[in-house]
Amino acid sequence: MARKRKPKQQVLDFPQWGGARKGTGRKRAEHLGGVPHRSRDVKAGGHPLHVTLRLRRGLPSLRTKAAHRVLLGALTTGLCRFGFSVVHYSALSNHVHLLCEADGKSALTLGMNALMTRIARRLNRLWKRKGSVFAHRYHCRALSTPLECHRGLAYVLGNPSRHGIHHPGGIDPYSSAAWFEGWDPPIGSSAPPEWTIPLPKAKTWLLREGWLIHGRLPRAMGRSLETLNASRGKCMRDRRLPERPDRDGPPRTARRTPAPRPSSR
Repeated sequence: MARKRKPKQQVLDFPQWGGARKGTGRKRAEHLGGVPHRSRDVKAGGHPLHVTLRLRRGLPSLRTKAAHRVLLGALTTGLCRFGFSVVHYSALSNHVHLLCEADGKSALTLGMNALMTRIARRLNRLWKRKGSVFAHRYHCRALSTPLECHRGLAYVLGNPSRHGIHHPGGIDPYSSAAWFEGWDPPIGSSAPPEWTIPLPKAKTWLLREGWLIHGRLPRAMGRSLETLNASRGKCMRDRRLPERPDRDGPPRTARRTPAPRPSSR
């Protein structure tokens, strides 16, 4: 008699769609990495903000008299609207650094959207083109301590020197360095007439006078930020007290080897 076989469940292979595959996903619009879409940490009426705007590839430089005039006009138009204001700026060939103040996250959003729209429209009119001007969304970082504000001011106002661009007297004409009052030594009244268009004064304590705790900025901003930090660290090391040795032994910093315990036997 033939033996009955146990029924066996067959496996049906269905085609699989989706999942992690090479070459999938949204393609980057620019060769440079964009700013991630994360929530911005902006406190209401609190800390100054360091904002960076980067232009698309292939656009003309911002460091021309015509482009700088357009950029400065866009910055000075609609001052202090929506609780947002720009205190300092620095224009490079393909990006702009801003030091801003905002009353909150909504003020930052409204103010930056209006500012980027003004800049894009005016630059397109100047360059006789259409389309987007900025590569991606702006990068924003809150400056929450006097040291961060000091470094932020040194970075923004001395940014051209980091790219190998130096000017007589350490004052970049394509920035707000001309009316900055924290230089050492001060500029005085020798600034050209076209530099007398100021941006709003700082309202926050950190950007107004809190950063002065760490000293004024040298006008010879050819030194990079790393050199400033290194010199500051050397001054802090020189201020430390010398190590005091013990009376009958090595200095206190040296670790002593404990004496062996006598055996109980």
